[in-house]
Amino acid sequence: MGSFQTPIGMRSSTLLESSCGFLLQELQIIWDEIGEDKFEREKVLLDMEQECLEVYRKKVDKANTSRASLHQELAEAEAEFTHLLLSLGERSLPERPDKKAGTLKEQLDSITPALREMRLRKEERLKQFRAVQGQIQRISAEIAGNSDDAPSTIAVNENDLSIKRLEDYQNELQRLYNEKNERLQKVEKYIDKIHSLSTILGKDSSAIILQVHPSLNDLCGITNNISDVILHKLNITVESLYEEKQNRLDKLHHLGKALSNLWNLMDTPYRDRLSFSHVMNLLSVSSAEVSDPGSLTLEIVQQTEAEVKRLDQQKASKMKELFQKKQEELELICKKSHVEIPSRTEMNNIISLINSGEIDHSDLLMSMDEQISIAKEEASSRKAIMEKVEKWMLARDEERWLEEYSMDEKRYSVSRGAHKNLRRAERARTMVSRMPALVDLLIKMTRSWEAERNKVFLYDQVPLMEILEEYDILWQEKEEDKKRQQSWEKKKVQSQIVFERDNIYSSRPATSNRRVPNRSLNGSQDCSAPLNKRISIGIPQMGSNSIYSGNQGIPFFKDGRKTQRKNIFGEPAFTSHIRDEASSTMSIHSGPFSP
Repeated sequence: MGSFQTPIGMRSSTLLESSCGFLLQELQIIWDEIGEDKFEREKVLLDMEQECLEVYRKKVDKANTSRASLHQELAEAEAEFTHLLLSLGERSLPERPDKKAGTLKEQLDSITPALREMRLRKEERLKQFRAVQGQIQRISAEIAGNSDDAPSTIAVNENDLSIKRLEDYQNELQRLYNEKNERLQKVEKYIDKIHSLSTILGKDSSAIILQVHPSLNDLCGITNNISDVILHKLNITVESLYEEKQNRLDKLHHLGKALSNLWNLMDTPYRDRLSFSHVMNLLSVSSAEVSDPGSLTLEIVQQTEAEVKRLDQQKASKMKELFQKKQEELELICKKSHVEIPSRTEMNNIISLINSGEIDHSDLLMSMDEQISIAKEEASSRKAIMEKVEKWMLARDEERWLEEYSMDEKRYSVSRGAHKNLRRAERARTMVSRMPALVDLLIKMTRSWEAERNKVFLYDQVPLMEILEEYDILWQEKEEDKKRQQSWEKKKVQSQIVFERDNIYSSRPATSNRRVPNRSLNGSQDCSAPLNKRISIGIPQMGSNSIYSGNQGIPFFKDGRKTQRKNIFGEPAFTSHIRDEASSTMSIHSGPFSP
């Protein structure tokens, strides 16, 4: 009991300063008055002490629990604060207090404002991330063509809310914005091209755009339609419109050329051509240059096609007349150039095919135009030679006239126009003297022409070289014959003079004077007869205008070309000229012996 009292006394002394001490003292007084047994008192005090211990233990446990809770809260706050610092990418917070200073509650109270600030920053950062990621997902869905399937919630990685990560998302968003703007510009360009091409082609652009995607209508906007599929469809649509534009322009080019050819062939009046002047204006422009609204409508193509068909039907009825005009033009070119003219039989067969409808009119006219073009080109290449040939023919005409003129016994008589004939004869002699040089030049030009084109130069189906070479040979033979004839005539005259001189003394003078000229003249005529017979192979005359103008001359060509060459060279005329010169020579020498 004594050992127990000491603690009790100690407790009593402690409780005296409190309400518990007063109550214990009051209890002892009551026990003294009652006379409570000492053991009962000890038991009561022991029970009271046990109950106090239980109360203290509960309080201590509660205090320990509270302290542990504070430690837990402080640790969690520290951990959350640290996590927020890491997730937000911030190394430290200037307002954060020292975690070791003060009690737990003080430490907790000091970190709570900083933690609240970090939480606010986190929420603000989460909003930024959600906004950026939401825009990224929305634009990505628009680009991918899944704008209707875009997610309603945005999943943000809260472990990485740093400024660097946010800037990465913002850069990605900016890139997507740029790509979206580029795609929007492409869509707008495609739609503008569709509007422009539709206006040119006379189509409804709204219906074409709605076929690509209904939301591309102006009322729906185009911000949600920038996917690759939409761009591909728009590109295909624009390309198809460009292709249709090119096809229509090509068709109008073809129809316009056909229309122009038909107009020219049928001599269509200018007033009838005005209704299709816009089609003619398109012949010289390319597809990129066509921009006038309604210039390539289907109606214009159909109208032009119908007009070509109508004129083609009219042309079929006039094809025979057109073909004959082309034929006459071709024959005229061939005749002027003295080249081979297409046979009449072939032309008649073509006319029969035209009447039966078994030949394509356009191909026929094109073939005729090609033949005319070839004939014109041939005539152009032969022009220089033909001009020389015409000069040669003119010289031959003058040579023939000179020969006929030389045969005229009254050429020196005084009559009207005699002086003109004398001047013409002088000019003719000059032209005839130049003929050998002209023939040589023609031979050189013809050989050059044949070597350049590797073919024979034909003149009315006869090689011109053979004509020129044989004419040159005949000219040389004629000159040699003239020289031999002059020599023979000179000897004949000399012998006749001797003979007449011997007869002067053996006959009467009057009779002699009258007979000498007659015998001299007869002798001249007698000697000229064999000359005519021998020089009958002379040069025939050549016509000046017609390719068949010559008379039937002496044949000097061989094989099958004999008849054609007869038409070019006529009968010899220079023989009379030689005979006349011989007679003139004899008359001159026998003059003194005339009566």
